[in-house]
Parts: sequence; structure tokens; C-alpha cells
Amino acid sequence: MLTDDMRSDFDSMLPGSAGPQGPNRRGALKAALGVGFAAAAAPVVAQAAIKTPSDGLVTGEISYEVGGFKVPAYRAAPAGRTGLPVVLVVQEIFGVHEYIADVARRFAKAGYLAIAPELYARQGDPGSFGEVGRLMSELVSKVPDAQVMADLDGALAWAAANGGDVQKAGITGFCWGGRITWLYAAHGPVKAGVAWYGRLVGNATPLTPRHPVDLASQLKAPVLGLYGGADTGIPLESVEKMKAALAEGSPAAEASQFVVYPDAPHAFHADYRPSFRKQPAEDGWKRALEWFKRHGVA
Repeated sequence: MLTDDMRSDFDSMLPGSAGPQGPNRRGALKAALGVGFAAAAAPVVAQAAIKTPSDGLVTGEISYEVGGFKVPAYRAAPAGRTGLPVVLVVQEIFGVHEYIADVARRFAKAGYLAIAPELYARQGDPGSFGEVGRLMSELVSKVPDAQVMADLDGALAWAAANGGDVQKAGITGFCWGGRITWLYAAHGPVKAGVAWYGRLVGNATPLTPRHPVDLASQLKAPVLGLYGGADTGIPLESVEKMKAALAEGSPAAEASQFVVYPDAPHAFHADYRPSFRKQPAEDGWKRALEWFKRHGVA
């Protein structure tokens, strides 16, 4: 089922949404679903506000094994360096396309080993779906949270063996990945998380049995939540509910914080979409880097 935050994520790409005029519906889908580590879809690259070069970096596809399956991932890191702090970069619902790869390169430029795993890889390729409803019903809805947690654990194991210092690990994610960031902060061995407009509440299902609000009191790492006050898919009431749950939780839960940008829509950091808002995106990025440094991910 297409949840409200996912519908908001898709709608922010279409003409008529707030912000600069976007591509038509077919063009929006091609831009969103352009996956692949080398080039992605041309419309994504053409529309991106930010293009981070790879000079001075080692970048490209890697893979690591989890439960007998080779999980593909995009990695970016400063060339010739080891002992690097690690950031897991978790995709939007559209998978690891050029925008997500660029975010990984931005972290690498800041001195991190960044890894963006293809967390739908067992279920299929999001680039093969030409309609968002099918993408959701036939792929995303079939991805178990437990699988995602295990694949992120595997990414950290790969990092530990390939120049990363996993004692200095963090996680960040966007939309679908924002929700995963909260979950992994309750599950995994990271020191901090930064969640960009991830869903906080929802109905329990066999594959998604708990949501961030259900795990708020159990956080092992503090999370910075970056949200938009004009996000039509994530009501501010759910942010307030999450704040209340965090206030009664673990020390990491109590240390977690929210920043809400009053006029920002969903996906305000996604610089290849009409939803992009330069000031909140830049402020959020600065806060993300500061948050990681404050909590030992540097």
C-alpha cells in the first residue's frame, strides 16, 4: 500500500508541486527510478542542483555477503586512507540512484567512508518499475525490516574490513530511509543517526512489526530528526508523539532532537526534485555533520 509519506515523496516530484516546475509524470518516474552506480538516469543528473566530483575519492560498486546473498552497495571514501569514520546512507523508496550516490560522495569529501546498500536487492530492481503504485506493492512492501537491519549490519562488517573504524559509525537516511534510520538506532552498533523526514508511526505488519514511535524508548544511539512543517505526508502530530515517547526513554532517546523547517515540504533535501529547498537542505546538512561529530562519528 502507498503510505502517506511515500505518496508525498512521489508527489513532490510532479508538476504543480511547490517549487520550480518539475518534469512530466513519465519524466519524473524516469528521474526517480534511474538506478545504477555508473550513470543512473540522465534526467537525475541533469536536474541535480549538486554534483559532487569523485576526485580524491575511491568510489563505485562493492558487494558483501549476508545470509548467502551478495548485497550490492555504492561506497565512497577518501583515497588512500584507513581508520575512517563510517556513515551508512539509506536510500529513498526509489533505491540507490545518482542522488543517493552523490550524498555518499559528499560524506566522503567530509572524511567519511560512506556506504549506500541496495536494500531491495533481494526483492528486485526499483528501476524496472514504471509506476509508483507497482513499485510499492510489488517491491517495497515486500522488504522485511529484519532483512534491512541484517544488511546494514553487513555493511558495517564490510566497512570494518575495508578501512573503516566502526567504533565511529553513524547512519542517515531519507524518507523510507529516514524511518530505517530510527529503527537502526534502536538495533545497531552506531553512535548516532540523522533521519530526514522518515515516517514515525504506522500500522504493524508481519514485515514491519514496529515503527519508530514503538522503539523510541529503546534507542541505543541519539537521532537528529530533520522534518518539514509543510510535509503533507508526515503530520506534525506524529513528530510531537515521537518527542513524547523519546522523553520517557533511554539516555540516547532523551538526547535525540528534532528540527522542523516550517515551510519545507517532504523531500526538501532531494536536489533533483521540485521539492528541493536550498536553505533547509544546507542547514540540515550542516546540522547532520555537527551531530555526527558531537556524538563521536568523526
